[in-house]
Amino acid sequence: MKSGTWLLRLLRLIVSFREFSLIAVLVLFGGFMTIQSDVFLTKANLEAILLGLSVEGIIAVGMVILLISGGLDLSVGSTLALTGVVTGLALMKLGLSPLPAITLGLLAALAVGLINGLLVSKLKINPFITTLGMMITVRGLLLVLAEGRAVLNLPETFTVVGQGRLFGIQYPIYVMLLLVIVGDLLMRYSRFFRQSYYIGGNEKAARLSGINVDGVKIFNYCLVAILAGIAGIMITARFGSASVTVGSGVELRVITATIIGGASLSGGEGSVFGAFLGALFMAVLANALNLLGVDVYWQNFVTGLILIIAVVVDVVNERRKASQKM
Repeated sequence: MKSGTWLLRLLRLIVSFREFSLIAVLVLFGGFMTIQSDVFLTKANLEAILLGLSVEGIIAVGMVILLISGGLDLSVGSTLALTGVVTGLALMKLGLSPLPAITLGLLAALAVGLINGLLVSKLKINPFITTLGMMITVRGLLLVLAEGRAVLNLPETFTVVGQGRLFGIQYPIYVMLLLVIVGDLLMRYSRFFRQSYYIGGNEKAARLSGINVDGVKIFNYCLVAILAGIAGIMITARFGSASVTVGSGVELRVITATIIGGASLSGGEGSVFGAFLGALFMAVLANALNLLGVDVYWQNFVTGLILIIAVVVDVVNERRKASQKM
């Protein structure tokens, strides 16, 4: 009897774990794909999934923190491209070595995040409008800087950042996993980072309790921009060129992943690990559709449909919670 009670409590604890249901879905879906395709569980395919996931996974770390605090950033795709182009131009036209060029690219990303944060926190402009405008502005700036052309033939001393391997696995995968682990630990145990939950849950109460709400918001916008910049460095080095069109649509995929992983558009909820699992689900789904021979246009349709469903579920959950409080 005691053993049965202990097992029941353990089961309830596991099920109550926020990310358990998503892990279960991934396991079941992975099992299905293993039956459907002999390629799915091969080392090459699994590495391809993680490598493709690395961009969304890195940005998702910053995006979920921003969503938890009640913010939103639609400019991360443009910031990603800006970082790559600035870094590429610094390497090829200014003749800088990789480290100063990367620093310059990340400073450009930081500038975008800082402007977003100031406009949202100080001028109280809606995050959606602010970052949508920034997304368009940065894309236009990219065309001016690169004159509408890709920056090609980047030096090997730089491309090794995205193409190098450690124990047979490419560096971007390690960078993503490291950022996910560090980000999750900080959101769970760091007093500073946990302030985002209070701000997203009730901003007015957070101000009254002494939290520097504007400072945290600005920091979060800078953080997601820097992480988008790191993703931009990784993908630019990986392909050996900086494109003005890279990163288009990545913001919607990242937001979809974070919502699937348990974040709420209303703020106050979410976790870095959950966002990573959401991004992993999206990556596995895209890979599965490719292996099953589904047309790429249908893949975009499925991604959009998942985003709509995720938002609807989020809204329904918020209304249910509101009705329970009443």
